[in-house]
Amino acid sequence: MVFIHGLGLSHKTWNNIAPCFNDRYRVVLYDLNGHGESDASAQTQTLSLFAEQLADLLDELDIRRAAIIGFSLGGMINRRFALDYPERTGPLAILNSPHERDQEAQSLVEKRAVQTSAGGIEATIDETLKRWFTSSFIEENPKIVSEVRSGVLSNDLSSYTQCRHVLANGVIELIRPDPSISVPTLVMTCENDSGSTPAMANAIGQEIKGSEVVVIPDLKHLGLLEEPELFISSLKNFLDRHWHNLSL
Repeated sequence: MVFIHGLGLSHKTWNNIAPCFNDRYRVVLYDLNGHGESDASAQTQTLSLFAEQLADLLDELDIRRAAIIGFSLGGMINRRFALDYPERTGPLAILNSPHERDQEAQSLVEKRAVQTSAGGIEATIDETLKRWFTSSFIEENPKIVSEVRSGVLSNDLSSYTQCRHVLANGVIELIRPDPSISVPTLVMTCENDSGSTPAMANAIGQEIKGSEVVVIPDLKHLGLLEEPELFISSLKNFLDRHWHNLSL
């Protein structure tokens, strides 16, 4: 069972979620290039590169096939992995991950990527945190928000900037793929996630036959940090019903 974090974050994203699965699954956490404890890569960041790196990691760990839980950018990477390595893909959980955007929304994410390129991570961090957390959580949990802010700012700038561009433009290659993803899939997002909207979650679900879509009320992009138990319960229920499809 592999967890993939989102843009600017690290494996610590899963601190309150992954341990809940240790008793039943072999849990793998890792950091993307230039994030957390991973070095930056000399290669240009793409979804296909991230999928290839995940395949290499599974080889290194002698894991033939795995369930893959991806948050945000991670939910784009696990979709790319499922398309490129279907024989190695077990059940998927796509959490708060973007999909096809209208022209206005697409222009906005491309603008943020350009702002990061020009002004560094600091140029967009405060706006980002307001999109990630509810206002009440920011007010009541300043330590957690500060830790997330510091973690984002500590990333390698080139890697972060490239990942922003992947986040902005990578969805294009994931829209209505042919052949489509065919493994059991859980799609989750939060009601007030402006970048990974319920409409996007439903669109992803419609493109993956038999998938399940769950929308968490009220929360924003980082709802899994605000209310992790809501994600844990959905993941456990999903995996308990579909784990038999995974050949280890």
